[in-house]
Amino acid sequence: MISFDGVGVTYHGATHPTISGIDLEVEEAELCLVIGRTGSGKSTLLRTVNGLVPHFTGGTLHGRVTVAGRDTATHPPRELADLVGVVGQDPRAGFVTDLVEEELAYGMESLGLDPMVMRRRVEETLDLLGLVELRNRPLDTLSGGERQRVAIGAVLTTHPAVLVLDEPTSALDPPAAEEVLATLQRLVHDLGLTVLLAEHRLERVVPFADRILHLPGDGAAVESGSPGEIMATSPVVPPVVELGRLAGWSPLPLTIREARRCARDLREQLRTQPSPTRSSGTPAAASEVLRAAQLTVAYGDTLALRHVDLSVHLGEVVALMGRNGAGKSSLLQAWTGLLTPTAGLVTVAGRDPGSLPPAELVREVALVPQEPAELLYADTVAAECASADVDAGCEPGSCATLLARLVPGLDPEQHPRDLSEGQRLGLVLAIQLTADPPALLLDEPTRGLDYDAKRTLVGLLRDLVGEGRAIVLATHDVELVAAVADRTVVLADGEVVVDGPADEVAVSSPAFAPQVAKVLSPLPWLTVDEVHRSLEVAS
Repeated sequence: MISFDGVGVTYHGATHPTISGIDLEVEEAELCLVIGRTGSGKSTLLRTVNGLVPHFTGGTLHGRVTVAGRDTATHPPRELADLVGVVGQDPRAGFVTDLVEEELAYGMESLGLDPMVMRRRVEETLDLLGLVELRNRPLDTLSGGERQRVAIGAVLTTHPAVLVLDEPTSALDPPAAEEVLATLQRLVHDLGLTVLLAEHRLERVVPFADRILHLPGDGAAVESGSPGEIMATSPVVPPVVELGRLAGWSPLPLTIREARRCARDLREQLRTQPSPTRSSGTPAAASEVLRAAQLTVAYGDTLALRHVDLSVHLGEVVALMGRNGAGKSSLLQAWTGLLTPTAGLVTVAGRDPGSLPPAELVREVALVPQEPAELLYADTVAAECASADVDAGCEPGSCATLLARLVPGLDPEQHPRDLSEGQRLGLVLAIQLTADPPALLLDEPTRGLDYDAKRTLVGLLRDLVGEGRAIVLATHDVELVAAVADRTVVLADGEVVVDGPADEVAVSSPAFAPQVAKVLSPLPWLTVDEVHRSLEVAS
């Protein structure tokens, strides 16, 4: 279905190709997972399939890419639209209408399909992706995960032969991600759809893959094989595989079920060891820095938050979890004055954030949104840092010093758009921390981050909370929560339904448990690092 013949891509001004020497065939009705570290060329590879590279991005395409016999070098994206559906990392970038139902129909209208066919496919897709209740919602009122499902649905309604997805589950809660992946698997098995998918959260997608393509980066040759073959040697692996390597299991398990069967001896060994030590949550006598009291927030007739009572203290990391649309982002925005309460109140350091001038607010609380690039406007990293110094009223060089700590070696003359996801996150963190606020809020901070970048982020967050800050994470990343959170708050339909120590919430909830907790249940170990430390003590 998709043929890569000596394919390479070199962008203008680059000293080496982003990808090179790719020779492989992706068969019809195959779900092919593309993995690799951030910046290894995954998105570039995906964009060659519908001609975005080089027709839209520029650069030089070496070799030949064909899809069902059509050469992408001679067929621009518009001439491949009936054959290849694409969902990018940022769903909003592809939206062209205002309402969910209109967006689902737009692609079919462009292809000139019969109105009755369009109506039937819209209804099928609404049911398939659980979008029925959202059909009349404006797109700009949807949560990040809801937008992601709409973007996937808008492509599926055109019935493409090939579906290309870049980080399709990054904004989805665990149950919704499983539903989307199960839907893709059904489309592959039942309708013969060919799926090419790039994803960093391998713990979600590896069990669904027929084949894995590993891009080592720096233009090195792609590695292709079965999930078992690639996971045996890949430097990028999910926690269940990492645990298998630590325990010496062979063959390596790829699913929780397989790992549970291998883990009997490991569980017995860990039962003789003390439970992992973690923070107990709110430090004794710590000052309250964020508070919500009977907070209610509405978008028109839709209630995003209902009578929320919650406080956050200095020196703790609080994870906000829950289904897409549960109200996590709305709570963060209320604490930064971006949303006005319909009822109740929010305070930051005892004051109403909506009443604080921006120059004072940045000294009390900082927010890193789901798309960090939304806060970047200048042409160079240096200009962004200089602007942050002025906005915070700090000495020149303050932001650059912070950035050097967070992302060492970053070229100050580089354009922010040319940075990797991890580098952009580090830049925005440095900008937001320049004013030295005691409270830091992050909305889905691990979107687009590989496992190494995530470990770096975890270390950074631990350092920041060690300095006495309060950190609130709105996230669907259960592995991040297991690694760094002291306390987990679960929202459902805008209400707080769980508020407790992160380890207790993780172990007691199948939906929010990390892979290691599922493998070792009912034992309290949550991460591979915790298991490693316990085994070192035992030896």
